[in-house]
Amino acid sequence: MNCKIGIDGGGTKTECILVDATGAILARHVAPGCNPNVAGQDEARAIVSTAITALLAESKIENPSSKISHTCLFMAGLPAFWQEFAATLTGLGRVTSALDSLPTLELATGGAPGLVIHAGTGSFVAARSPDGAIHYAGGTGWRFGDPGSGYELGRRAIARALLELQGWLPPSRLGPAVRDHTQLGASADARAVTRYYYSHAEPNRIIAALAPVVLRLADEGDAVAREVAIESAGELLALANHVAEKLFPGHDPATIPAGLSGALLNHPIVAAALAARTRLTLQPITAAPIEGVRRLLLRET
Repeated sequence: MNCKIGIDGGGTKTECILVDATGAILARHVAPGCNPNVAGQDEARAIVSTAITALLAESKIENPSSKISHTCLFMAGLPAFWQEFAATLTGLGRVTSALDSLPTLELATGGAPGLVIHAGTGSFVAARSPDGAIHYAGGTGWRFGDPGSGYELGRRAIARALLELQGWLPPSRLGPAVRDHTQLGASADARAVTRYYYSHAEPNRIIAALAPVVLRLADEGDAVAREVAIESAGELLALANHVAEKLFPGHDPATIPAGLSGALLNHPIVAAALAARTRLTLQPITAAPIEGVRRLLLRET
């Protein structure tokens, strides 16, 4: 058997599949997020190693070292770290590591020139230029941007809500929603809400958890929630427009494949606002990144 392992390792989860020569999935396993910038390097190694062991156990393949030809890691955070980790894996065929953007780019362009705009736990723009080279923009993490990501949307919502709770901006439904998210009670003021988010043991997770709340309020007609969501996604789109201009000079933007990946970018209100701000023809990506991993595994020879 010419079996291959593919791993999509992100900040929220680590998804692994084992496929046969035809691309049929023989086994899959989902583990916690393994981004070393969040989990730490030791924990990241342990998560992926344990996940591979569990995947092989679920596959029930005897003597996997003689049947696995390739193992491809598509990982978030610290490419050099994952390259070093890949070099330590034995009995798994030829092991390679690459950025976690490649599976999503594969879903957007099918290996052709084009780009993808992704916003999930983090955000990035990935592109394949006409000469076949892969380019990556953004994706610098929550400390330095990640516009359109769950964390960034939550951060913007909190910043706006705190000014409302201080009395400096007109009240909207966002202020009470952010305060309610803390479970501190209706009497909690801006200082208490600020202290809650700063002192939380898992600030990234709790702040990103506000993203669905913002989108729900936008659905229900709250103008401020809509503005926050569109502004966050719009900053990421501006980066995508710049990437397209640099990599595809002289091309009609409408002819460049451009995928939209992630719940925020594909939200009807946000997607419509983005379409009005670009000449790119934006197409929603509905398949999960692990499907992009599966398709990339089929290319390995």
